Amino acid sequence: MEKDEQRTVVRKKDKALLAALALFALVMVSIAIVGILLIHPADTTIQGQADCDAVRVSGKLPGRIVRFYVHEGDTVHKGDKLVSIYSSTVDAKYYQAKQMQQAAASQDQKAAKGTREELKQGAYNMWQQAIAAQTIAEKTYQRVENLFKQGVATQQKRDEAKAAYDAATAQVKAAKAQYDMAVRGAQQEDKNAAKSMANAARGTVMEVESLLEDQVLVAPCDGEVSEIYPQEGELVAMGTPIMSIAKLDEMWVSFSVREEVLNDLPMGKEVNVRIPALNNQQTKMAVYYIHDMGSYAVWQAAKAQGQYDSKTFEVKMRPMSKVPNLRPGMSVILEK
Repeated sequence: MEKDEQRTVVRKKDKALLAALALFALVMVSIAIVGILLIHPADTTIQGQADCDAVRVSGKLPGRIVRFYVHEGDTVHKGDKLVSIYSSTVDAKYYQAKQMQQAAASQDQKAAKGTREELKQGAYNMWQQAIAAQTIAEKTYQRVENLFKQGVATQQKRDEAKAAYDAATAQVKAAKAQYDMAVRGAQQEDKNAAKSMANAARGTVMEVESLLEDQVLVAPCDGEVSEIYPQEGELVAMGTPIMSIAKLDEMWVSFSVREEVLNDLPMGKEVNVRIPALNNQQTKMAVYYIHDMGSYAVWQAAKAQGQYDSKTFEVKMRPMSKVPNLRPGMSVILEK
């Protein structure tokens, strides 16, 4: 009887244990099902950086920095004075160019105006003298010719009179040519050459003046002076960057993403982002630029099979509306 009672107690304990195990398994399965239904995958966080376009200010004038009219952090508007540069060498070249221009202009005016009136009058008087000498030589020749026909004058006298008359006629022609040349002035080729020299000298002056225009550089756009490179008193060469102006009204954000994310970020896609530096302020931005970052930005697969090398792309977005106090370098968070 005692053995039967012991077996009955053992069977009751076994049934209780099995029931407890079954209940525990049921609870665990229920918890797993609820977890699967309620737990979502963690959001993917992509961090980007705000930036903006910047303009480097440089000039054509090599010289010494005389004065800065602005400082780093100043807000400037298009046309505001930024820096003054002085070059004694360019000033000397400008003086030389102006003198050459005046000399070339004088030559051009002289060629265009023609021969002076005094020279014209002198050439005319020589022509008239030659005509008078020709008239006398002609009369002398006619008298000698008549005497020769009468047998009074010799052949020698007649030939001498004829030669004097011919020489006087040639002198008239030469004097007339000199007078015509004085009236016409310089040849057209000489006038063209003088005009070209004057234009070349004027071009040289304009070239130096274009350099001198950069003695005072002005802001090419609205923005903020983000960086100034040289110091006052330093020498700068032609084209040396002097300062940068950040165009804060044209902010954008750059993200580096793996290519499998691009399907969610097509061109023109509008997304919500937050800016930690601005108390996690949320704003809406639109994708406007997608570009491959090159072979140096490739995510290498860890396994030989089942994975592939994923390339990295740069995605740029612009705010849909202006974000106050957003500055270059601030982090921007995109959560998917």
